[in-house]
Amino acid sequence: MSLPNARVVLSSVQRLLRMGATANLVNLLAKQRPVDVANLLKRLPERQARAAFDSLLPGHPDLAIGALSELDAKAATAFLIGRAAEEVARLLARMAPDDSAGIVAELPTDLADQVVEALGQTGDVRRLLDYADRTAGRIMTPNVFALNEDVTAGEAIAQLQGLSRPEVVFYLYVVDDRHHLLGVISLRKLVLVRADTPLKQIMTTDVLFVREDADQEDVARQVATYNMLAVPVVDHEHRLVGVITVDDIIDVIRDETTKDIQKIGGLEALDEPYVQTPFWTLVQKRGRWLVVLFLGEMLTATAMAYFQNEIAKAVILALFVPLIISSGGNSGSQAASLMIRAMAVGEVALSDWWFILRREAHSGLALGVILGTVGFVRVTAWALLAHMYGPHWFLVATVVGVSLVGVVLWGTLAGAMLPFVMKRMGADPATSSAPFVATLVDVTGLVIYFSVAATLLRGTLL
Repeated sequence: MSLPNARVVLSSVQRLLRMGATANLVNLLAKQRPVDVANLLKRLPERQARAAFDSLLPGHPDLAIGALSELDAKAATAFLIGRAAEEVARLLARMAPDDSAGIVAELPTDLADQVVEALGQTGDVRRLLDYADRTAGRIMTPNVFALNEDVTAGEAIAQLQGLSRPEVVFYLYVVDDRHHLLGVISLRKLVLVRADTPLKQIMTTDVLFVREDADQEDVARQVATYNMLAVPVVDHEHRLVGVITVDDIIDVIRDETTKDIQKIGGLEALDEPYVQTPFWTLVQKRGRWLVVLFLGEMLTATAMAYFQNEIAKAVILALFVPLIISSGGNSGSQAASLMIRAMAVGEVALSDWWFILRREAHSGLALGVILGTVGFVRVTAWALLAHMYGPHWFLVATVVGVSLVGVVLWGTLAGAMLPFVMKRMGADPATSSAPFVATLVDVTGLVIYFSVAATLLRGTLL
């Protein structure tokens, strides 16, 4: 569904909800794909979204459940809370186990326990919930197509044709009698060999796999690196326990990217889509960081108060404060963004900190010289053309130029190293966001600027 058409459908859905035209609403939603219905539900206010879902569910359960599967687990729970545990269990039983497990994990504890009991006959959801959150085991599909190494290609194709959910099959995994992972076969290769060929003769034994306790971000990086459609998951004894498909990896990348961007922007990550986040929750998540950053910026006033004598003697120094601190904050934000992204995609690790420090020191120095030169030329030009900055304009220009070199160098180093410090402390590197770096560099930048001024202007303006 194209964006203009999505806007039209959204407007129509809202109008039909206001009119109470349930039959027309259901007819309209029934023409959409599950992902399109999910996107509509995300953009509607919570009460309208629940009403639309409840209207669609009785006559088109597959479409409603498909839309539920496309939603974030946290958002999906809003459509289930308030229903009887048995009804919730019936809905989740028609979804993939990994999707069901993700939703159950977000339900209130009492309801979740009842739903798990009702789903207990399969055991898949309960087993997935035993894995830690954000691990390969939690997001894998336990229903994996695997056959013994002695099975022939013809027998494998026959079993494949009899699968109830063939859409989850990208590869055929080969196991032994104890379900240890031995090899993998592409479906293309399977249909091209003779029907009587044993699987062990055509399988690839160099199998890329992940452990059940692997971090989901590491799994996503491996899938992206090797361009895989699916990756098998094994336990500590190398037994095949599930598979993670590319659609799950896309969800991981999307969710992690969303959280990182929000943290880089200087706020706590939202647990729900923006339009469905309660107003006061949104204020709370944004306000906490704003208060922290505000308190940090108050140190700027403290730094300026420390140098008030210098400012009183040479008021001209105050003119360049915004220029100095903004340059340091910008350079620090650049470096922090580069490092956060590089860490997220696995380009750099903690052990690379010394290499990064040296590289960013050179970069910061080069960038500082560039900006320092621009600043020096700017002050000089205004002094000569407009006769500004008084008789000691050359010293003022020198202070600005030298200070910019120091502030940009410091900002670059601080921005580059803070993500390493956060990761070493066990925190998310994205927490060292651009606003946080800018606040830190603002304060220290003032100290550098006025220290340079006190040194170079002593005996003249000071």
